Amino acid sequence: MVANGLFPQSERARQYLDCGRTVICCDGAARNLALMGMEPHCIVGDCDSIDPETRRRFADRIVRITEQESNDLTKCMRHAQALGFDDVVILGATGLREDHTLGNVSLLASYCRMFGRVAMISDFGEFHAISRTTTFETVAGQQISLFALPPVAALTSHGLLYPLRRRRLMSWWEGTLNEATGSSVTIEVEGGGDVMVYLLHAGSRH
Repeated sequence: MVANGLFPQSERARQYLDCGRTVICCDGAARNLALMGMEPHCIVGDCDSIDPETRRRFADRIVRITEQESNDLTKCMRHAQALGFDDVVILGATGLREDHTLGNVSLLASYCRMFGRVAMISDFGEFHAISRTTTFETVAGQQISLFALPPVAALTSHGLLYPLRRRRLMSWWEGTLNEATGSSVTIEVEGGGDVMVYLLHAGSRH
C-alpha cells in the first residue's frame, strides 16, 4: 500500500515495494510510483489528486470512490480487505504534512482490526497498532516509543530500558524515547484500548 506522503527512499523501505505481490496506491501516489519505474496494480481514491497523464496511462486500474467521509488511505485499505488480503504494509503514509501523518498513524488502530497484520513503514522506522499483549523482535539499543489512544490501557513492559508497570500513558510524550535491552520487547495491554508502537529501524539514530 502506497500513500501520498514522503515516498520511500531508503533501501529497507523500498524492499517492501520490490517484494510486494500486489501494490495498491492512493491516487496522489501513482505518479511518484510511475516515476520510479513501477506500476501499481490498482489506484484507489476520489481521483482529485491524480494528474491527467497518470489517469490516462492507468485508466484500466483506477478504482474511483467519491465519498468524502474517509481519506484515500482508508479507501485503499477497504479495497484491500475486499480483495481478501490479510497482511498489509503501508508505505508513504508519513512525512510532508504533519497533519496527514498524525491522521494516518491514528488510523492504524482501526486498520489492525481489519487485517491479520498491518505495519506502517517509513525510511526511519515502523508503526504497529496493538490492543493485546504483543512481543516484538528487537536488537539491544533499538529505540522504541509508545503512544496510547483512549480509552487508555494499563501497560506493562518486558525488555525496555525504562520499564512500565501498569502505567497509563495520558500524554503522547510519556512513552517516547525508550530503548530495547535485548532481542525482544513485550508490551502487556490491560483493560482495552489501542497502543501505537514505533520502532526506529535497528542501527538508526535520529
